[in-house]
Amino acid sequence: MSQTTTQQAQAEVASTATLAPEQQMDVLDQLMKPEIQESLNVLVANLPKLAEMTTILTKTYDLVQTVANDQVLIEDIKGGVEEFVKPISDKAKGIAQAAIEANDRAHAEESTIGLFGMLKMLKDPQVQKTLRFAQAFLEVLAERQQQKR
Repeated sequence: MSQTTTQQAQAEVASTATLAPEQQMDVLDQLMKPEIQESLNVLVANLPKLAEMTTILTKTYDLVQTVANDQVLIEDIKGGVEEFVKPISDKAKGIAQAAIEANDRAHAEESTIGLFGMLKMLKDPQVQKTLRFAQAFLEVLAERQQQKR
């Protein structure tokens, strides 16, 4: 990688050497400006840091290229993500199916639920669990609404 950079730099120097005389004068005029000289001094002072950064960026680029082209690693990552997402997806599908089935049952039964039917339902542990959740949820919403005021 550094050979390619060196070759490019040499090509640029060679192309600068073949510039027309008036273009070379423009470059010399530019070099005479104090702000350009100041910038060059800063660059020269920071060359060790720039070289270190270039080395790190080159290594990072090589690593990314290796990872991007490694089909085994890509398949392993894909498999890991699928293993993580599959249980969540299955659970969401199960909840959706239960909601659809409950909706179908609710529409199929046209009867009304009376007072004794409600009291009978209150004994069901699932109903109790749902009511506790609903109560806690409403309390949290009320607290947040109080905090906003």
